[in-house]
Amino acid sequence: MTNTLTFSLAMALAAVTLPAGALAQTAPAPVPAQGEDARLTAFLDAEFAAWVKTQPQLATRLGIKEGGDRWNDTSDEAARAEVEWRKTSVAIMRAAFDRARLSPQAQVNYDIWALEAERAEISLANRLYRPPFYSRLYSAHSQLPDFLINTHTVADAKDLRNYIVRLERMPALLDSAIERTRASQAAGINPPRFQLETIIEGSRKLTSGAPYGEGPDAALWADVKAKTEALVAGGKLSRKEADRLLEKARLAILDLQPAYARVIQWAEASLPTAPSGKVGALILPGGLEYYERELKLVTTTDMTAAEIHSVGRAEVARIEAEQDALARQAGFADRHAFYAERKRLYPPRQYDDAARKEYLDTANAFVAHTRTLLPEWFGELPAYGIEVVREPAFSEVAGGAAHASPPSPDGKRPAKTYVHLVGTMPDPAAMYTLMCHEAVPGHNTQGDIQVRQHGGPKFRSVTGYVAFGEGWGLYAEAVCKEMGAYPDIAADFMRLDAELFRAARLVVDTGLHAMGWTEDEAVKYMNETGRQPIERSRSEVRRYITLPGQATGYKIGMLKIMELRARAEKMLGAKFDVKGFHDLLIASGSQPLSILERRVDAWIAGRVAS
Repeated sequence: MTNTLTFSLAMALAAVTLPAGALAQTAPAPVPAQGEDARLTAFLDAEFAAWVKTQPQLATRLGIKEGGDRWNDTSDEAARAEVEWRKTSVAIMRAAFDRARLSPQAQVNYDIWALEAERAEISLANRLYRPPFYSRLYSAHSQLPDFLINTHTVADAKDLRNYIVRLERMPALLDSAIERTRASQAAGINPPRFQLETIIEGSRKLTSGAPYGEGPDAALWADVKAKTEALVAGGKLSRKEADRLLEKARLAILDLQPAYARVIQWAEASLPTAPSGKVGALILPGGLEYYERELKLVTTTDMTAAEIHSVGRAEVARIEAEQDALARQAGFADRHAFYAERKRLYPPRQYDDAARKEYLDTANAFVAHTRTLLPEWFGELPAYGIEVVREPAFSEVAGGAAHASPPSPDGKRPAKTYVHLVGTMPDPAAMYTLMCHEAVPGHNTQGDIQVRQHGGPKFRSVTGYVAFGEGWGLYAEAVCKEMGAYPDIAADFMRLDAELFRAARLVVDTGLHAMGWTEDEAVKYMNETGRQPIERSRSEVRRYITLPGQATGYKIGMLKIMELRARAEKMLGAKFDVKGFHDLLIASGSQPLSILERRVDAWIAGRVAS
């Protein structure tokens, strides 16, 4: 999955904001020498550039130095100003451009910019339901250090000074996050008990060890020391200046301890009223309406919770039948016998250092091999580095979901896939599917291509839609089978196991948030039908509880992509070009499923006519 490290305008709207009046807007001046497409691109680029100036964390992701010592403004006032700015921008665009005079691709850019304003309004309506500490994946206590460690690159002394200033400003952000979460709690929106316990444990880990006391370096202290020493080794910083800046960083890190203590104090005080057991959207005031809005944002469709639940049930039945057929092909009676044999061959055992090294070595080798297969299936290829790495210790949990981050636009920061290597080890054959989804030809490949887009408006390189992105990741698992990437029938069986898991997500997510399922009921279904180990089932369900709807995007997106490919193959016959189809999907950036369908239909029509 793509996670918090990925950057999309849609996800950003839940947290990034700007001060009221920060952006001024004027209608684009006529430029007779330019065509309408170029004029629209110039307008959108100017709007996007103005917006990025108010989003320093996004700027850092893009390799822009300006604002590198600041964090995003997350106030409610700025969130409302964001929506008004977007609405005004769309009004200016509609007044200044005749959509009918634009090319089909420019019309897509026009439509997506307008759609982002509509989505911003939906996000604003759901803002109270998304307090900074609520989400298991996007909680402020871990997101801030995660950003500094994994996104804030330090290439020179200025970057290091900016890093330290951000450290100094973290306590204010944590205090603001507490206040925003309290406002949600006052409205009856309380983080589940398990999430509060995670926050307490994570906050203690982040403030343990040096420089707080005995033991290994705390995560941020280890990171700033490593980045500083790299500058010294590279001749970019004197030893004397390095020592001075390290001392300043140490003091800033020490100041985080009382800030995290306040986070812990708030979380502990919230435990007595924290929900447990029945914890879905239905227990929240207006929760069902909130959930339906989240489904609209995630799937980019108008599908209801009941419809998604039904699709999930049907997909589970279909995939189980395919597993039975594959198991018989391998000489087993059915899928249950195949699973039993895999369990006999690979009984549950805990990760140790040797197992972690073997996993990372095997995963990186498989990703490198799969990358060599791409030219026969894709015209547009990834250009930057792709690495599989271990999840940082402060956010690593048993059964945690792997996730991907894109490279920086200049490739200096490679694309990465993060994996949790604690707890019970999964079936080793499952690793191949995961790498196809997260790395090649999945998220890392898509992210690499997206950040290198040129010619079109720049905002498209950072705009993301869950159904499209995660749908592509799940579709990529099937493409790996077509490419011959899986080494044996066990790996292919585990591909179906992974798809079954995603189908079960449709059932569980909607069950939790629209049908009143308890956490234990959801865990039981995910364990027994979704075939996930109990600890991962629990971890996954808790993710769905605190991030309603997000998990439905995978299967809904994949089903649409498969539907469109089948349509193209049927209508084009010998004219169907799989390279062209794949490039059409991912070479022009993320897009809502409705726009994707429109583009594929136009592509089909063009090839039929040729």
